[in-house]
Amino acid sequence: MTIANIPVEDMTEEQAREELARLAREIAEHDRLYHAEDRPAISDAEYDTLRRRNLAVEQAFPHLIREDSPSRRVGAPVSEKFEKVRHKVPMLSLDNAFSDEDVIEFVARIRRYLKLAPDAPIDMTAEPKIDGLSLSLRYEAGRLVSAATRGDGQVGENVTANARAVADIPNVLAGAPPEIIEVRGEVYMTHRDFLALNARQEAEGKQTYVNPRNTAAGSLRQLDPAMTAARPLKFFAYAWGEVSEMPAQTQMGMVEALKSYGFRTNELMRHCETARELLAHYKAIEEQRATLSYDIDGVVYKVDDLALQQRLGFVSRSPRWAIAHKFPAEKASTILRGIDIQVGRTGALTPVARLEPVTVGGVVVTNATLHNAEEIERLGIKIGDTVTVQRAGDVIPQILGYVPERRPKDAQEFTFPTVCPCELKTPVVREGTAGGGEGVVRRCSGEFACPFQRIEHLRHFVSRRAFEIEGLGEKQIEFFFHDPDLPVKSPADIFTLARRDGENLKKLKDKDGWGDVSAANLFAAIEARRTIPLDRMIYGLGIRHVGDRTAMTLARAYGSWQDFHDAALAVAAGDSAAREEMDALEDIGDAVIDAVANYFAEAHNRGLVEKLAAQVNVEDAERPVMDSPVAGKTIVFTGALERMSRDEAKDMAERLGAKVAGSVSKKTDLVVAGPGAGSKLKKAAELGVEVIDEDAWFARVGGQD
Repeated sequence: MTIANIPVEDMTEEQAREELARLAREIAEHDRLYHAEDRPAISDAEYDTLRRRNLAVEQAFPHLIREDSPSRRVGAPVSEKFEKVRHKVPMLSLDNAFSDEDVIEFVARIRRYLKLAPDAPIDMTAEPKIDGLSLSLRYEAGRLVSAATRGDGQVGENVTANARAVADIPNVLAGAPPEIIEVRGEVYMTHRDFLALNARQEAEGKQTYVNPRNTAAGSLRQLDPAMTAARPLKFFAYAWGEVSEMPAQTQMGMVEALKSYGFRTNELMRHCETARELLAHYKAIEEQRATLSYDIDGVVYKVDDLALQQRLGFVSRSPRWAIAHKFPAEKASTILRGIDIQVGRTGALTPVARLEPVTVGGVVVTNATLHNAEEIERLGIKIGDTVTVQRAGDVIPQILGYVPERRPKDAQEFTFPTVCPCELKTPVVREGTAGGGEGVVRRCSGEFACPFQRIEHLRHFVSRRAFEIEGLGEKQIEFFFHDPDLPVKSPADIFTLARRDGENLKKLKDKDGWGDVSAANLFAAIEARRTIPLDRMIYGLGIRHVGDRTAMTLARAYGSWQDFHDAALAVAAGDSAAREEMDALEDIGDAVIDAVANYFAEAHNRGLVEKLAAQVNVEDAERPVMDSPVAGKTIVFTGALERMSRDEAKDMAERLGAKVAGSVSKKTDLVVAGPGAGSKLKKAAELGVEVIDEDAWFARVGGQD
């Protein structure tokens, strides 16, 4: 059985780690295709299945959550074609529900967080989830001043001129709106308008479009506003960003206010009080789905009371108070044309199915992940088979199986390679499992000698959450890696490019694909990253199991590059005190500690790190500076808290500038213990750590939160 098919509850830690890495990689690529290029490669249903799988693994193994986790990411980087607009209030994504049980648990989770009775009613709203392009409209004194796409949630694309051409978007608001209000909603195209547009395109001998969502997104993101004006775009308003004065105190009330300002709102939005009512409305909308004039891919549930929304807050980049209940996955059949092998940064060999292009749920699918050799064997597929493909959202699709009666006589077995496809042809090895058996992941044994792995490490180093060097993307890394005049074989080489270019007879500006301006821009972008935050430095090293979230945890804990560097070397040398200190950090477990130790124990890696550190200036981590009695202290909560849930306690402590640890150590300043506290309380007594109860905690921080 492949890791992708192992139930989460049966997973080992290593299997969970591999699965999260696979999911992060696949989801990121599909997010890029969907949000940045408006050309998804899989259906919404397939994407959602991957997101759901990722969330399930993260919930079971919270200490393995990656910094590049899909649950911490919204959208994709903005296009360079447009000016950038930073959202005053981030445009966040929603968690997904895929079953009735998920919705019931969502409501129960809210009750637990708010300390409500299991059967207490909760005012909620339910509305269709429009399959379009998210847009934020900023009005000042009732007039439209800017419009921006979601982008990555923090920064979007300025499409103001295009938004003014959408008939549903008023340039001047009606009624008495607040002085400042950001109205958010979805740009879409109706089925009738889409078919009419395609008919015109075909009559004029032009290319037709695949689906309404991508057509609407592409129309709004035209560089020429006249082209946008020629497209029949519409807009539903359902949310808001910055508001100078709230016109209502409920979700329903705010939507009514938006309607009074002149916006179209969805007539299928309903008020509900229980999970049963939410599910009933979901089924009613699902039954109407085929008769609606626009595409929807689910139903969104939100807590109605805005004060409760604020109290519930957020988990990572998604609100606790809302969830999207997605419709079931869609499937299609196509022909398996081949299987390619991709080599990742850690040397893992991943088979990828090359498919005859097929549209699944409105998206053209050309490839699908096969995870590993065991998955291919389990499916029993051969090259040439007709296979069933399933999409679940914006992620790489999944092959469910093949159609036996349609297998051709010349169908070919696929043999998994025993050597890496790189030029070195190094042997492929299988890692052992905790139980002493063979793991399912096959890796190239070449490590940093393998060109694929070296290139992937470099790509990781310049990626968005690491050093993010503008103009140095995947293609440029490939170019410099193989360039005989300006080779880049390690991260430090990037920062010597300008100097080496000046010493070379053949300048970068004279090479194909480059010029005076592009070369100068690249050198300037590299120089701009010579000073880098500590968390980006740690993440950029490419230490296995250390994603951006873990890198931030390490950065905040150690504060400076020197302190982290020394701690990593100590852990690598087997220093038990250094290991215990790292182990006490929240969400840091043996897998991360072992990965850091193994990385810094390897001579090649240490050399790579020292050369890089000599080229860059690493900024100390920003630490919260708050005037509170617990600012800068390390807090451990244990036992059954009665006045707040554990999540609320953690959120409160972090807002007050404290660090929350999962275990008690010499670094712990305070333990807040509720009824039933056990081993942590005993450990605190042994170390002489101050222990207080929940009432004393509130007394200590009273008026500070």
